Amino acid sequence: AVVDTPKGKLIVLDELVDSLMEKFEITEYKVIKHYKGSELEMITCQHPLYDRESLIILGDHVTTDAGTGCVHTAPGFGADDFYVGQKYGLPAYCNVDEHGCMMEECGEWLAGQYVDDANKTVTLKLDELGVLLKLEFIKHSYPHDWRTKKPIIFRATDQWFCSLDKIRDKLLNEIDKVNWLNEWGHIRIYNMIKERGDWCISRQRSWGVPIPIIYCEDGTPIMEEKVFKHISDLFRKYGSNVWFERDEKDLLPAGYTNEHSPNGIFKKEKDIMDVWFDSGSSHTGCMIERGYRYPVDLYFEGSDQYRGWFNSSLIVGTAAHGQAPYKTVLSHGFVLDGKGNKMSKSLGNTVDPIKLVNQFGADIVRLWATSVAYQQDVRISNDIMKQISENYRKIRNTMRFVLGNLNDFKENDLVAIKDLAPVDRYMLAELNDLIDGYNNAYENFDFAEANQLILNYFTNLLSSFYMDFTKDILYIEKADSLRRRQVQTVLYYHAKIMMKLISPVLVFTAEELHDHFHCDENKAESVFLEPAYQKIELEDSESLKEYFKRFLDLRKDVLKALEQLRNDKVIKSNMEAKVTISLKDDYKDMEKLADDLKQLFIVAKVNLVEDTTLEEFDSAYIKAEKFNGHQCPRCWNYFDEDEMEGELCHRCHDVING
Repeated sequence: AVVDTPKGKLIVLDELVDSLMEKFEITEYKVIKHYKGSELEMITCQHPLYDRESLIILGDHVTTDAGTGCVHTAPGFGADDFYVGQKYGLPAYCNVDEHGCMMEECGEWLAGQYVDDANKTVTLKLDELGVLLKLEFIKHSYPHDWRTKKPIIFRATDQWFCSLDKIRDKLLNEIDKVNWLNEWGHIRIYNMIKERGDWCISRQRSWGVPIPIIYCEDGTPIMEEKVFKHISDLFRKYGSNVWFERDEKDLLPAGYTNEHSPNGIFKKEKDIMDVWFDSGSSHTGCMIERGYRYPVDLYFEGSDQYRGWFNSSLIVGTAAHGQAPYKTVLSHGFVLDGKGNKMSKSLGNTVDPIKLVNQFGADIVRLWATSVAYQQDVRISNDIMKQISENYRKIRNTMRFVLGNLNDFKENDLVAIKDLAPVDRYMLAELNDLIDGYNNAYENFDFAEANQLILNYFTNLLSSFYMDFTKDILYIEKADSLRRRQVQTVLYYHAKIMMKLISPVLVFTAEELHDHFHCDENKAESVFLEPAYQKIELEDSESLKEYFKRFLDLRKDVLKALEQLRNDKVIKSNMEAKVTISLKDDYKDMEKLADDLKQLFIVAKVNLVEDTTLEEFDSAYIKAEKFNGHQCPRCWNYFDEDEMEGELCHRCHDVING
């Protein structure tokens, strides 16, 4: 809208006429004409401060909720201004020097002033010329330096760029070929490359890898392959510092001349390479030039590197070698405090990793690091570390039991797999499954899953089931009895394999276990020098797992019945109980374990009957009651009178009397 006012005709946004007139304290005004913004495009107007014309252009960044609808555009001092200026071919010149002071072309009245002071001078000049309608101070968001917390100044400066337009499609194709273990990372870097502008590869620093450009007298950069090769050879022979140590002529090939330097005067570039170009080239220096394989198997870094190392490596690798430098990319999050807050010294919520190691031990810190969903930001606190310590103790105590019960066992005491009891072979089948799950988790870099598989196996199967009922065998049977050797054979395989499984994380613990493993006379000097673990060969693995899965269902139901008996204060321990079981049809084959059920359930007696009047459970009809018998003081088990020989049960009597 063109508004006629006592202060002249003003062009402002239609929607803001009334509010602006009120702000300008103009009471008498009239809208005399309306224009579309496009109608004003490319019209020139007189600059208020200098004797020159300014162009009216259109920009999508101009808002309609504040201001006047018209904004000053300086392509050299802001991103929005720069891009709209490019659209109209406006030069992005900068009239502020590297010290933040106005340059001479701004006029004597402004030259040399620091930008903050210049703002005040410009305001006074506008007022002096009678073109200042209103002075108003506002608060708005502005970029600040992260270290000094001070506002920064936008300046357009000459830089070197890497154009991505010619290789963008190739980059996107390479991204799709890579195995991104974090799917969101795939999406993130794809969109970054798709939308990314040219890469500014120059930096104004006094240290770093120099940009090997030499300028002629007239400012023309020398872009000749022979010159680049000569400088590259100098760098390779003397190091990149040769750039700073030698004069320009000594960096050029002998006898070099150029029509743009008729007097033989040259000037070398002072800028250095962006450090992301350095790191993004690491695959060439570390792999290709050393004769190693390219691309590499894995790149692993923090989640911030999708815009950093992963990004620059992809661009440099694809541009220089025709393909992405990595086959797989995995990223991790960052460590937060126990409440999920970013750690900061000023907040006093930092956690010192050295103190953690001293307090909990390196293995427990490693167990924490591999037990969390590290692909995202993770939390750490004393409470969290105490929980991890509990998990560690479960693993350590279980392995201590295993090794303690192998003290009198040697490799030549091993029982053939085919001669083991079914429950023993079942445990080895489950151990094989653990190996498969563990290997699969590591293949997918899912260390938390690998740790959880081991912890679940120890807690739910090895400790609470197998080790629980085999204590009676290990502690009570004759030392060299077949049954005891069978159980020790199972423990032997667990010890050998578990030491290797936990060794990537629980390094010291695995080494300690290996030191105390005396079953093999020719064991390696270190657990890390032992051969890779192998699965145990079992012919009936699947049928064993199916059978004992149903057995564990039955055991679960029996334990429920026993729990009720304990809750009712009828018994103090399951060993005092007698269990009567009537198996349902799908569990009839559990009768094959009839002679072992007492030991497997750790009770005084088990009777298998046909009686559907007993309490019904999923697998069977079950009755648990107190057993009135005699307790053997050696094994603590309960027996009928005819199963005793004096004060001892028959088994203990035979063991003691040889």
